[in-house]
Amino acid sequence: MRLLLDTHILLWYCRGTLPPKAEKLVNDRSNQLYFSSANIWEITTKYMLKKSDFQTNPKQLHEKLLNDECIEMPLLAKHMLGIMQLPNIHKDPFDRILLSQAISENCFLLTADKSLASYPGPIISA
Repeated sequence: MRLLLDTHILLWYCRGTLPPKAEKLVNDRSNQLYFSSANIWEITTKYMLKKSDFQTNPKQLHEKLLNDECIEMPLLAKHMLGIMQLPNIHKDPFDRILLSQAISENCFLLTADKSLASYPGPIISA
């Protein structure tokens, strides 16, 4: 199964603090793990705000993901245009682009976000 990790799941994965259901899916070697350029964009944006509750260095995180053989999914125009087909359930633009990517690239989006998981489509709620 192809799994695109949402940003929370991605951060928890890198910290080793995944919820049990997500941990089982991520550790299943038959699954391919993907992260999006949008994940890195979101993490970089938060990192640059220098919030005390957000210390994740995006460069180090990116290197860890590549070292762990996660596959980077670039942002393409078709992903951004796909957002227009989504119902207006969730306002977070990063989450909406991730869902559009999952739909376009035949992946399941693995998320712990209940609002995001309420969308129809290829979503696995952790």
